[in-house]
Amino acid sequence: MDKEVLDHVEMKIPARAEYVGVARLTISGIASRSGYSYDDIEDLKIAVAEACTNVVDHAYDEGGYMGLFCDLYQDKIEIVVSDRGQSFHLEDIKKEVGPIDSAKPIEDLKEGGLGLFLIDSLMDKVEINGETGVAIVMTKFLQRDGREQDANGVPAPTNAQK
Repeated sequence: MDKEVLDHVEMKIPARAEYVGVARLTISGIASRSGYSYDDIEDLKIAVAEACTNVVDHAYDEGGYMGLFCDLYQDKIEIVVSDRGQSFHLEDIKKEVGPIDSAKPIEDLKEGGLGLFLIDSLMDKVEINGETGVAIVMTKFLQRDGREQDANGVPAPTNAQK
């Protein structure tokens, strides 16, 4: 697939809860224009909202901004939500996140880290950089016509075509 960025969108948004919807709507519009399915757009909106909510809840004591960056490729969308606030150690978060025990009452489930778990489950690839603040890079591949594509972008044959 072509690795050239077709479009780049960049926004600087106040790190406040009332602006999380702005990020969601922006990503929804970009993904819709790019041919993503309804389900994929919903996944993107939830993942972006979780990443932005993490910034709002954890990055700054007061004020601050989050960056929303979106690169469109022929076969994928790459979204970065970043801040310049307090960093964290991913390994510490991973230690606290575990499989959900359905036998436990919902009130006993751990809250910390579930947003990152959710983002990871909704996106095709997730990377976190915590050098100066935090940047979450989320990638979702475009599945045209709901069919897998080979390395050359040719849709894979369906079972009926095999």
